[in-house]
Amino acid sequence: MRHALRPGGHVFVASNAFLSQMVFGALVESGLEFRSQLVRIVRTLRGGDRPKNAEEEFPDVSSLPRGCYEPWGLFRKPMPPGMKVSDCLREFQTGGLRRKPDGTPFEDVIYSERTPRCERDIADHPSLKPQSLSRQLVYAALPLGQGIIVDPFCGSGSTIAAAEAVGLRSIGIERHADYFEMSRSAARKLAGMKLAFELSSQTAFAME
Repeated sequence: MRHALRPGGHVFVASNAFLSQMVFGALVESGLEFRSQLVRIVRTLRGGDRPKNAEEEFPDVSSLPRGCYEPWGLFRKPMPPGMKVSDCLREFQTGGLRRKPDGTPFEDVIYSERTPRCERDIADHPSLKPQSLSRQLVYAALPLGQGIIVDPFCGSGSTIAAAEAVGLRSIGIERHADYFEMSRSAARKLAGMKLAFELSSQTAFAME
């Protein structure tokens, strides 16, 4: 992945509270810069259970907290020595994150919905992210709106759909043939979905 990135190019990685420290550490060891952790506020309804097979004995105990967020790692391929973000933007069109259409900065906390049923009916994938989230991420990933969004684990094509919906070029790679075949039709349908409200002429974000 690292060799395919332009200098200053960003990588967004979805994770969970159990695995994030191991996954993020491995990506840093591979040579990427850790830039920030994004927090997707979403109630997954995982966790919060009483001790297994001892629920009645310990009714006031939870073995884990109820999951209310999803951690995402934000990484960047190092810029050449001595290069500033402004230099990287001029030469590679990378180095920073694109501001929102209203001019405010992209933020590291995103209040998100669970993936709507109407999207799951189109793409039956166990880790399908909602378009209202994916469109924000792909929009931010290319600071000048130039370049290509690449999803090396594209599943049913939701990231590719998000890129198409906001007018960006994209490439998706998927090793499982059944998901790849699903993505060929699902991505087009997801990209065409109208969300709760439009923010600009190029992008649409939603909170349903």
